[in-house]
Amino acid sequence: MTFVQTFAETTLNGGWKMLNISGVTQDLLNKTEGALIPIAALDFSKSQQILQHLNELSEHDRYLRFGYAATNIHIEKYVANLKFDRDEIYGIFNSELQIIAMAHLALMKEDGQEHCSEFGVSVSAHARGRGYGAHLFQRAVIHARNEKVYKMHIHALSENAPMIRIARKGGAKIERYGSEVEAFLSLPKRNLDSRVTEFIANQYAKTNYSIKEDANRFWSFLAKVQEIRTGVRKSRHQAAE
Repeated sequence: MTFVQTFAETTLNGGWKMLNISGVTQDLLNKTEGALIPIAALDFSKSQQILQHLNELSEHDRYLRFGYAATNIHIEKYVANLKFDRDEIYGIFNSELQIIAMAHLALMKEDGQEHCSEFGVSVSAHARGRGYGAHLFQRAVIHARNEKVYKMHIHALSENAPMIRIARKGGAKIERYGSEVEAFLSLPKRNLDSRVTEFIANQYAKTNYSIKEDANRFWSFLAKVQEIRTGVRKSRHQAAE
């Protein structure tokens, strides 16, 4: 186990103990296991990283994600029109702080109408098979519940098997219309479980991102030191000649 992993685990164990002391049951703590995937809520400052992630999707992956053959221009418009103040955008970062999976939870709250939400997700090709899509879905469900939005809608192409599988596993009602699928999911009311889960998810994601930032700064510093040392050695060698 690396130092970063040890530090993260120690921090989480300390948080669990504090919650236990405050009266949260072990059964409830066990239910927050899904929160331990570092899923960060993204804001406008991460727009370029979002754009990079989506631009790196293959043509077929873009087709599955957006339902049409999205070009770079389409993706740029999509990112530019993201409503960070209304919706929730989630991302999973690798060690180099690049987004390898992201989800968009669009919240629709209108007076006189039942609140609902729409979910979309994309995962980089090299990061698939790790359950990121399902974890992003669970994260979005928790937030929707805490925002008192108890209906979720997922629109997908019939060939988008991973998305359909995620929706079906979540208990959604699936309706097929030719080449398209509509999934409708009723969410349970918010409670202590959902609030604690989102709290842990947010804190863990922030800590995880901060650790990765510090690690990147450290390795960047070492690289510069090595570059300076190499330059000094080269200068000495040339002077000796």
